[in-house]
Amino acid sequence: MHRRSLLGLAAAGLAAPALAQPAFPSRPIRMVVPLPPGGATDIWARLVAEPMAASLGQPVVIENRAGAGGMIGTEAVKNAPPDGHTILFHIASFVQTPVVLRRWPYRIEDFAPLGKLGTTPLPFCVHADLPVTTLAEFVAYAKGRHLAYGTYSPGSSGHAFAQALSDLEGLDMTAVHYRGEAPMLQDVLGGRVDCAFHSMTGSGEQIRAGRIRPLATIGSMPIPSLPALPRFVSLGYPAYFGNSGFVGLFAPVQVPAPIQAQLAEAFRGAMAQPEVLQRLAGMDTIAQYLDPVAFGADVAAYLRFWQALVERLNLTAEG
Repeated sequence: MHRRSLLGLAAAGLAAPALAQPAFPSRPIRMVVPLPPGGATDIWARLVAEPMAASLGQPVVIENRAGAGGMIGTEAVKNAPPDGHTILFHIASFVQTPVVLRRWPYRIEDFAPLGKLGTTPLPFCVHADLPVTTLAEFVAYAKGRHLAYGTYSPGSSGHAFAQALSDLEGLDMTAVHYRGEAPMLQDVLGGRVDCAFHSMTGSGEQIRAGRIRPLATIGSMPIPSLPALPRFVSLGYPAYFGNSGFVGLFAPVQVPAPIQAQLAEAFRGAMAQPEVLQRLAGMDTIAQYLDPVAFGADVAAYLRFWQALVERLNLTAEG
């Protein structure tokens, strides 16, 4: 065989692995939601999954992996093959729960932020049978009664702010933790717990139907469909009641940068769809798209805020 032919074969052999690399995505993408179906996080994930699938040319399949305040599903994504076919759709519990439980099965550095969807108001609601219509009336009613409040996960915003309300007002309320908003909502509706912070996305229909009664909301902005509902900060509560969490998409940090960029672009495209924005507005979700770099800074800032708040409240999973 001529030397030129041997060189040609060698070159072809060297090029073969690159040519054989499959294009991304080569199969359906798993979007892990580390909370149960039916809650706000699940609803948001399904909303963006369809336009992302159209952009990527493969189905985006929602997989609910609840447990440990979202840590089980999050850790599963961290340990998944870093090929971009397993991604994480999460809320602020991503950093909240580990801080409160003092247990980190993952670090925020284990994930690459792909984009922020936005945030949601969290109104504090009571069972409709409670004889109160304002937060001041609730505080007066609750004193001496040892009420129970629900949380959609230990270490969440709903947990922290309900406990802060209880401590500030001397209410001695007891936390009852759930594996997501949907089961918590059912127990509030059934009167098995007296009150809780709810998302408008997961519970707005029940709020508008009068089955649970909102008294005030955390965050710095009014709820679009309930503009008259007071904010905690407008009622004189500490400034930290004006903070809001985040909703967004992540990938394991080891996923190659070009694949991260492709996923981020598909998410950006989904967030630019008028139908997506219209449906978010209809659920009282405040769209606040951020690109990967800005979202990463947002998550890091929220982690610092949350660590300081948990220390101030001395918050634990028990209350």
